[in-house]
Amino acid sequence: QVQLVESGGGSVQEGGSLRLSCVASGSPRGGNDMAWFRQPPRKEREGVALIANGTSRILYASAVQGRFTISRDDAKNTIYLQMNNLQTDDSAMYYCAADRYLGSWDRATTWRVWGQGIQVTVSS
Repeated sequence: QVQLVESGGGSVQEGGSLRLSCVASGSPRGGNDMAWFRQPPRKEREGVALIANGTSRILYASAVQGRFTISRDDAKNTIYLQMNNLQTDDSAMYYCAADRYLGSWDRATTWRVWGQGIQVTVSS
């Protein structure tokens, strides 16, 4: 069973940057695809970015395209989310996801393993 631990969240002003990290331990049954999700207060969890096995495929939600970059370092079993030009709408709890099952990557039900989440707060 894979376990995920996120780090790097915090509070920034609009226009600022943060980099999130997610360290994975164990072997996921669903391959090496991993993703970042976020959940604003009183809203559903939504997909932010996907990085497929290796870096063969990278996808972003339209709301973050051009501002966020997902990457991975397989030697460290770590994925990253570089977030630039942060806006107040980006404020949310951010989660790392692994062990992909069936379904679209940006649906929370597609993933079986989650990190504990980390808060990102952007103020104006």
